[in-house]
Amino acid sequence: MRQISTCLWFNTQGEEAANFYVSLIPNSRIVKVSPYVVETPSPNRVGSVMTVDFELNGQPYQALNGGPEFTFNEAISIVLACDSQEESDQLWHALGDGGEFGPCGWLKDRFGLSWQIYPAEFDDLVQDPDPERAKAAMTTMLTQSRIDLAEIRAAMQAVAQ
Repeated sequence: MRQISTCLWFNTQGEEAANFYVSLIPNSRIVKVSPYVVETPSPNRVGSVMTVDFELNGQPYQALNGGPEFTFNEAISIVLACDSQEESDQLWHALGDGGEFGPCGWLKDRFGLSWQIYPAEFDDLVQDPDPERAKAAMTTMLTQSRIDLAEIRAAMQAVAQ
């Protein structure tokens, strides 16, 4: 079996989306752009971009320009656990620009794709050995849109006193 990857269905903006994503996420690249070579049920014409194979931090994806028949919803999202609050904030703002910010680190980018973006340290905070501190971390996160570790840590510290 070859490598498993995720296919993301776009109307016509798959190449634009892939270029946008690889410009923001380290260790990312466009692997291959393939045109339509025959007419299909898609409204996209011969010669236009059919698929874009790309990698985000080494993870393979494919963007398919399949036409307007299907759109994204929150049932699928890309999760980015970032190395720092600064990296999380930068990606949160860049990916959300022109899109829609949601609760708990979720956003939809300008193409309608859902993302979960947060500092990876959050995983440790909600697994704190003290159940009250872990509860404070999770409860605070549930009130946030962009995940803010300083606010979460402060809530955990307040429980410890």
